[in-house]
Parts: sequence; C-alpha cells; structure tokens
Amino acid sequence: MTVRRGSRPRRRPTRRQPVAPDEALGVARGPATAAPASPVARPRADELHRARREQLHELLRSRTFLAGAAIVAFWVFCTAFGELIAPHDPLAADPRNALAAPSPDHWFGTDRLGRDSFARVMEGGREILILAPAAALLATVVGTALGLVTGFLRGVVDDVLSRMFEALLALPVVVFGSTLLAALGSSRAAIIVAVGIPLSPIVARSVRAAVLAERELEYIDGARTRTESTAYIMVREVLPNVRAVVLVEFVVRLAYAVFAIATLGFIGLGIQPPTPDWGRQIFEHYSLLGGGLLGGWAVLFPVIAIASLVIGISLIIDGVTEVIDRSS
Repeated sequence: MTVRRGSRPRRRPTRRQPVAPDEALGVARGPATAAPASPVARPRADELHRARREQLHELLRSRTFLAGAAIVAFWVFCTAFGELIAPHDPLAADPRNALAAPSPDHWFGTDRLGRDSFARVMEGGREILILAPAAALLATVVGTALGLVTGFLRGVVDDVLSRMFEALLALPVVVFGSTLLAALGSSRAAIIVAVGIPLSPIVARSVRAAVLAERELEYIDGARTRTESTAYIMVREVLPNVRAVVLVEFVVRLAYAVFAIATLGFIGLGIQPPTPDWGRQIFEHYSLLGGGLLGGWAVLFPVIAIASLVIGISLIIDGVTEVIDRSS
C-alpha cells in the first residue's frame, strides 16, 4: 500500500462474507454454536474453586474440627446402630433389678424401672440428633430470609421486622417452646417449630449485619445498573457472599437446639415415654440424687452424653470459624 506524504493511507475495502443461499432466501438455519466462555471469567472461576479446595483442606487439617467431628460421629453411630450395640432392649423393664449399679451385665446400670441405662442412652440420642438439625435448619432458613430482606431493603420493612425480632429475643427459647408445646402437644413437628422459631431472629440479625456491609459494595451498584430485580440481587448476588455467615450460624444454632430440646425433655415437654430421651431420663431420676449413687448412675450418663455432644458441636464451630477467619 503506497502512502503519500501529507495524506492518509488508503484502507483496503473489507471483503463481505458470502451469504449462504438459504439465509438469502430467509430460510432459518440450525442453531449456532455457543460462544466460548470469556477468558476473564475462567481464571476467576478457577480461583474460586481453588480457594474452596484450600479451605476444605485446612478444615480437614484442623485438630479442633476433627475432634468435634469425631465426637458427633460417635453419637451418630451409637444412635444409628444402638440396637446392635446394646445387649438389652431399652424398653424391657425388670423392677427386681431397679437402680442397679454398673456391672458386666448392665454397663451403665439400670433406671428406676429396671431398664438398661446403656441401651436407653444409645437410643436416647436418636430423637435429639433428628430434631435438633431440623430445628436448626428451620431457624437458619427463616432467619436468612428475614435477614436478607431487612438488610437489603432497609426502611420501614427493616424497622418493623427488627422490632419483631427484639420481641422474640426477649423470650428465652425454653419459655417460648414450653408455651407452644403446652398448647399444641409434644409432637415432633411441634418441637421443631417450638425450638426453630425463637432461634431464627438471632440468625436474622447476624445475616442482616453481613448484608448491610455487602449492599454498599460496587457489584451491587453494577447489578442495579443492569436493572436486575431486587429479588435477583438478594438471591443471586448477596446471598452467595454471606454463605459463610449462614454456615456458621447453622452450626451454632445446632448446639443451641440440642441443649433446648434436652431442656424441654427435662421439664417433661419433650419426647414422651416410652421413647428413650436423654432429657427425659434426667427428669425421671434427678429427684433420686439425694439417695446417693443409686439414683446418680441413671442421671450421670445422660448428662455426659448431652455435654459431650454439645462440646463436639462447639469444637466444629471453632474449627470452621478459624478456617473462615484465615481465608478472609
């Protein structure tokens, strides 16, 4: 191409791409091949997956987390296979052998009706390990939804719901649960609702605080510039960025739910007999503690079971929190 001094270079005319005959006639062609993914999006996705793998590896290397997971796994195994481990039927009564001390025949002794305490402890955790996660899940789902709405919308919605949260938080979980169970009965669904609902405002406040920090960031302004709906921004943009808070809240509420359900069983409003329950076992025998070790054996082992399970969940919480703090 010849360029004259003082003049602009001439550009070659662009060649027009040939048009297929069917397109020229207006005939629709087959579906076009999907465009390749953006080269910028791939490294970001790879970095995200790499960060998640590193967090998982750190979690599996955490002694605190592994110790807590081992304790919880032990009780899950005992409640799942308690019938195979225990040598006696947890419902079989033997009044002539009531309140017996631990022996080779009865490893944890017997209760006031002569039932084997070891078998009842193995079976008693089953209801707690079913109801407590369900109540914690209910509290997490409801609390996360309310926290997203109050933290993102603000205004009147935030003021009204925050006052409702404060009203529920003024009532202890056991007081709210005992009132509801006294009215509805001690069914499994009622226990889940009675424990999960009063725990949800605590989750909502934590999620709300995280959402308030996220809503001021630039990616939220970008989503609004794209005219995305409010529901889309909350679910697809904000929620994935507060999932660490939601995960920690679920595990924390799980420990609270275990303790609350055991307390409801202790005051006689939890799982009703003859189903074995740790809280109920303590309720039935704590009045015998004045008689020395005869009543103590029936109370000691359910107390150890509840305490160890709560400690195991607390260790899991500490391990997860440490990993999240390191990566943040």
